[in-house]
Amino acid sequence: MGSDEQTVEPPSLALLAAEGRGFLDIPALIAVAAPLLATAPRGQRHPVMVLPGLGVDDRSTLAIRSFLEFLGYQVHGWGRGRNVRAPDADLAAVVARVLELEKQGGSKVSLVGWSRGGIIAREVARQIPAAVRMVITLGSPFAAPGASNVRTIWRLLTGQKYQPPTAERISRLAQPIPVPSTSIYTRTDGVVAWRACLEQEGGERENVEVNTTHLGLGFHAPALWVIADRLAQPAGSWKPFRAPPQVGVWFPTATRRD
Repeated sequence: MGSDEQTVEPPSLALLAAEGRGFLDIPALIAVAAPLLATAPRGQRHPVMVLPGLGVDDRSTLAIRSFLEFLGYQVHGWGRGRNVRAPDADLAAVVARVLELEKQGGSKVSLVGWSRGGIIAREVARQIPAAVRMVITLGSPFAAPGASNVRTIWRLLTGQKYQPPTAERISRLAQPIPVPSTSIYTRTDGVVAWRACLEQEGGERENVEVNTTHLGLGFHAPALWVIADRLAQPAGSWKPFRAPPQVGVWFPTATRRD
């Protein structure tokens, strides 16, 4: 069930202060999880675009993109510099780039978006669903975009006052998109409320929980496994995520495969 903007509160300041621990996922990814991730599912080679979160650029998604390149996908950053412009300011350019990648690659494009990048990815899919294979989001508060600590972050990044989303925009962002979608979220997210990241489950929509922070999502081995598993699905044969036994301990019981 999706979240209601009016009932979702931003994360506590304690959770926000604890965000730094997410960077511990980087050495864990290199030293511990790499052998398991090397066995992650591989699917049909096709274009994948990875979109960064608020205030950062393609360098922030290097771990995700490197992993997906290792798995054999045609991986692209969003190529738009830092993600600091007003809402929807980059939408037309990203739509055009996705259409270009679809034409070049000869197949639909999968979109992976971290935080604000995931919101953009969903709106791209809403505009050109025929060109998008699936959307995977990481900590993206599309169901309640105001339920976050972004106000403070936005002011620090841009020096401008944060303009909260309008009621019309809130309603639009929360609506399901017309392509398969997976939302990866963590209950210890200190930047956005985890309930704001929940899809309206049903059809080809799902929510997958992992245990990290908002800043850790792009380096977290379980999140990377989910991305690989979703991308490996044959086109037109979507099934909900279930973690296989070899990585079952990474996930809550509800997502494990017996």
